[in-house]
Amino acid sequence: MASAIPTAMERPHFIGIGGAGMSGIAKILAQRGAQVAGSDAKESATAEALRALGATVHIGHAAGHLASDATCVVVSSAIRADNPELARAAELSVPVVHRSDALASLMGGLRSIAVAGTHGKTTTTSMLAVALTELGLDPSYAIGGDLEGPGTNARHGEGDIFVAEADESDRSFQKYDPEVAIVLNVELDHHANYASMDEIYDSFETFVGKIRPGGTLVIAADQPGAVELTQRVRDLSSLKVVTYGESETADVRVHKVTPRGLTSEVTVLLNGKFLTFTVSVPGRHYAHNAVAALAAGVALGIPAHNLASALGKYTGVKRRLQLKGEAKGVQVIDSYAHHPTEMTADLEAMRGASDSRLLVVFQPHLFSRTQELGKEMGEALALADLSVVLDIYPAREDPVPGVTSELIIDAAKAAGATVTAVHDKSTVPDVVAGMAAPGDLVLTMGAGDVTDLGPAILARLSD
Repeated sequence: MASAIPTAMERPHFIGIGGAGMSGIAKILAQRGAQVAGSDAKESATAEALRALGATVHIGHAAGHLASDATCVVVSSAIRADNPELARAAELSVPVVHRSDALASLMGGLRSIAVAGTHGKTTTTSMLAVALTELGLDPSYAIGGDLEGPGTNARHGEGDIFVAEADESDRSFQKYDPEVAIVLNVELDHHANYASMDEIYDSFETFVGKIRPGGTLVIAADQPGAVELTQRVRDLSSLKVVTYGESETADVRVHKVTPRGLTSEVTVLLNGKFLTFTVSVPGRHYAHNAVAALAAGVALGIPAHNLASALGKYTGVKRRLQLKGEAKGVQVIDSYAHHPTEMTADLEAMRGASDSRLLVVFQPHLFSRTQELGKEMGEALALADLSVVLDIYPAREDPVPGVTSELIIDAAKAAGATVTAVHDKSTVPDVVAGMAAPGDLVLTMGAGDVTDLGPAILARLSD
């Protein structure tokens, strides 16, 4: 098993070390014995967790944070070219390594599973990490969110399996050569990097083409983009393709998904035998994620009945329909959904799990995504009883003239939704408290800092 530290990674410096993807790699390197350092824009629990592992974490970005003996500087696609630490790296001739290359080096020599797709990567990767750990296989993993149980997004394990999210947003997933790859879905997103579905398909084809000879592609049988990709890669002679889903032609067929409150019972047909297990989050899409994880584990040679049982131990990942708490009879749940397909799936899941009135606090993520998909976002909000829409969370983007949350609000109203625009995020707890009644569900939704509102809403409801 390869778990040594690559020479270039012995003293890495991470710019943006607190990010979901960056912090995972930093944690694994620290656990392997590297002298990890880095900087982030603000203090966080992630920064503290890294310090507990021995890493040096600076708050704010400054040229002086980069030590002269650093062996490399690790960046993500979100780091701007004018970052002072990046400029200092050029002055010191310290190599700059993209996050995906760093992750690929950690996966080298191990039996790796790369989980790709427009939606569901974090959940599926988490399910696999939990199941493989439960089976005593001690995997390494790098996930885009913190597991509920261990409370972390990454771990160095002593086993020979490495499970990782494979990010298509900037084509960085093309860096990996997994033994097993999962493709959950293929849709147009990340409009700053992809101009058309043809570009998306080309990118995913390159990713699939990197699967090791004799390896396996696990891919959805029901989602149109995945079906198209399957047709495009069927002729790769060195590749085994395993489809999963509700289609009668699926190799691993989803026979039934039965809602059980905030959980689901899933029955699959695999190799002529039925298997039934529980998924701890509601919704058909999460059930399909679990079946994808099952198929990937089987592709590694793990008995299906063992996996099915172990998947039942998955208790969730933060921000994926995560129950934040209850106050005065109102439950507050957090959702990372920010693409219309994800929004619709989570809202339908909540509708299927409860007859309660559903209030959504939605924060659009990125100007480019809102510009291209604002109408569809608004239509998705029509599934809620009441919606509060915040201003756009820009993340790495600069504002686009004429692109505001009003694009979403107008579409939502046209679809029959009841929507309130709130421009001052700090007033949301008061607004929600004025709307909510005992028995309601409040869903904070989006990929930005809307997640911070959950505790504040609960505190205001308690008042």
